[in-house]
Amino acid sequence: MVTKLIDFYATDGVLNNGFIMSNNSKKILIATHGMDSNCFKKRERIIAENVIKNDIDFLGYNNRGSELVKDVKKKNQDGSVTRILGGTTFEDMTDSYYDIKGAIKKAIELGYEEIFLQGHSLGSSKVVYTYNKLKEENSEIIKYIKGIVLLSLVDIPRALKIYLNKNFLNMLKLAEDKEARREIYDIMPKESFIHLISVKTFLKYAKYNNDINFSCYHDEKFEFNELNNIDIPLFMRWGNVNEMIEQDAKELVELVSRKINNSKKDINYIDGADHSYTGKEEELSNQIVKFLSNI
Repeated sequence: MVTKLIDFYATDGVLNNGFIMSNNSKKILIATHGMDSNCFKKRERIIAENVIKNDIDFLGYNNRGSELVKDVKKKNQDGSVTRILGGTTFEDMTDSYYDIKGAIKKAIELGYEEIFLQGHSLGSSKVVYTYNKLKEENSEIIKYIKGIVLLSLVDIPRALKIYLNKNFLNMLKLAEDKEARREIYDIMPKESFIHLISVKTFLKYAKYNNDINFSCYHDEKFEFNELNNIDIPLFMRWGNVNEMIEQDAKELVELVSRKINNSKKDINYIDGADHSYTGKEEELSNQIVKFLSNI
């Protein structure tokens, strides 16, 4: 087994970095982290160690939304390099399409023939968005993607409204006023979000969210079209302790299982797990390994 650091470019020129844990397999699991996070979490390390034992390599990477604030380098077509504000505070999560597509292309370049995509929290939203966009474009790389792993997929627009409660409309008005004054890179008040957040990013979650609003668990009539568009094996998990969901985890699993038509779905929750699966990493990784081994 070999572990090495890796750099690769997103398809729009942003430089990403991470690591590959390899045992010379032709299969690889690519993991996309969530908000204010990175690829070096204990959860990802344990998943990597366990999948590698089962003839699946692992690629974890830091995308443009890693950490809270970061200086992102972007290579332009003329070879020049510009710097843009990144991190959870400033990202537009739909730009993750370029990051994930770049990671997939890098894996193909390295000789991998079967690719599994994993996301956690916002990373799961990024995976769903990217997979749907690749299918819409009839991209040539879609054939390499053999399975999807979604950990704690969150309904972000709904979660924001619940978090802010009666203060939601006030914060939205503040953000809209700042947008009108072209102050989209200003920071919102600290009580507006669980993390430091810019006006630009707040509005993406609160207002301009049609393209990322595909997990409306609170709406019994919601069709989950984007999730149903995933026609390859689909693994979904949540915790039931301090998880970022409204309803009981068992009720959520029953709802999503009923709504998702995928014949190769594996949808459940892990008892005692929180949103990060703290202390439950081994149990989670064992379930992921079992799922991937049966594809």
